[in-house]
Amino acid sequence: MSAAVQTPPALAPLPMRAGHLTLAELIDLYMVRYEGRDVSRVHRAAWWRRQLGTVTLQELSEDQVHATLEALAEAKGRYYAGKDADGRPIFKAREGKVAPATVNRHGAALAAILTWAMKRRIAPAGFVHPCRTIERRPENNERTRFLSDDERERLLLACRAARWPRLYGLVLMFLTTGARKGELMGLRWADIDFERAEARVAMTKNGEPRVLPLLPAVLAELERFKAGPRTCVFASPRDASKPFTFEGQFTQALKVAKVRDFTPHCLRHTCASMLAMNGASLAEIADVLGHRQLQVTRRYVHHSTGHKAALVNRVLGAIG
Repeated sequence: MSAAVQTPPALAPLPMRAGHLTLAELIDLYMVRYEGRDVSRVHRAAWWRRQLGTVTLQELSEDQVHATLEALAEAKGRYYAGKDADGRPIFKAREGKVAPATVNRHGAALAAILTWAMKRRIAPAGFVHPCRTIERRPENNERTRFLSDDERERLLLACRAARWPRLYGLVLMFLTTGARKGELMGLRWADIDFERAEARVAMTKNGEPRVLPLLPAVLAELERFKAGPRTCVFASPRDASKPFTFEGQFTQALKVAKVRDFTPHCLRHTCASMLAMNGASLAEIADVLGHRQLQVTRRYVHHSTGHKAALVNRVLGAIG
């Protein structure tokens, strides 16, 4: 006799016009219903819970949100560096303050939660969205850091030797797909089609699904860890249903490879630059990266000095 299919317990009805609800209670309601794959949403929601969790919806003001984000902007930057012997997260200080992009992402996370509350009539009648007048901070999109060929080889070697055995496959996938961090960390094994050599991203930053082509080297690496359809491709060793927080391992690999001033997002820049230096058009690179607008792609495409010199010599070398 087959086992009965177990259905998840029904969620309680959402409260209506609940101005007395605290932000912590609202975040709990939102997160238990959240079906997106943005792994950072959990951490940012938890951060807001710690900062303003006791404030009710009817008390929450744009001044409170503004002051909280201002304090974040003045804080010392940190990065995740693994866990201690008791399993507690370890954070180490970065040089400088929290990046403007980080402040913007925290503001966007709260805005999404409050917009959800308004659409579902949880917010009190006449509720004014407290994030409405919060200005985005200018982000430094002029960063041109990408890996040289030598740096790339050193980093991949260091990733192969990392304690987390999936780091090499993750970095290789970053480099060959140009995918965003959230897209890769949200992948489940059901999203990987080995026969078609594709990975399906159900929802991207642009709110659209897309398909990532997988090279033979990536497929071979993924085959080593293939598991059940609902488990994460880049899973935590402690809980296969959740993605691994890999930044500490990545930082260590950068040190071993002697690669400085580099972040996981720079791997996306590296992918775009490698495509450009091998003849891909701007439209083709935009398609790979999942950009809607070419002006966004232009910020990602950087050419090495050697590549520019070779181009100038080939085209203009005969002049004079």
